Amino acid sequence: MNCRRIKRAAEALLVSSLVLTATWSPSRAVLPDEMLRDEGLEARARALGQELRCVVCQNQSIDDSNAPLAHDLRVLLRDRLQAGDSDRQAVDFLVARYGNFVLLKPPLQWNTIALWIGPLLALLTAAVGFGRYVRRAAANATAPEAEHVAPLSADELEAIEAILDRRSLS
Repeated sequence: MNCRRIKRAAEALLVSSLVLTATWSPSRAVLPDEMLRDEGLEARARALGQELRCVVCQNQSIDDSNAPLAHDLRVLLRDRLQAGDSDRQAVDFLVARYGNFVLLKPPLQWNTIALWIGPLLALLTAAVGFGRYVRRAAANATAPEAEHVAPLSADELEAIEAILDRRSLS
């Protein structure tokens, strides 16, 4: 009887944790006190928040991040929208303060070229290195062994024969 209770409690714990895991979403980082009363402005803020990077988390938008700085950026963005800024003006304000790094998709400029071309160069370098490795391995596998081994001297051959003769006698 006691074993059944433990089993039921474990099952209930498992089900509740699965439900919580399935329903948890990082978009819940936007707190209710941050939300604007105007649904139109809030929708604009949410859309813009998905385009702005949390400079602490780096791979999350400010709407997805729970970092205090992301909270501050969400509040600042909503303040700018309430003040009457257009979407572009609000984003430009944040870019002026934090640089292009605050954008999840930074523009292609001379100072951001490494962000756009860097991954391609790294992939290309890895592909060239792998190709060279494969060619060397193939060349080493097909090369005759005689080219890599020096011939034995007469003294070495006699020593080998003596060792083999001793083994055959034992």
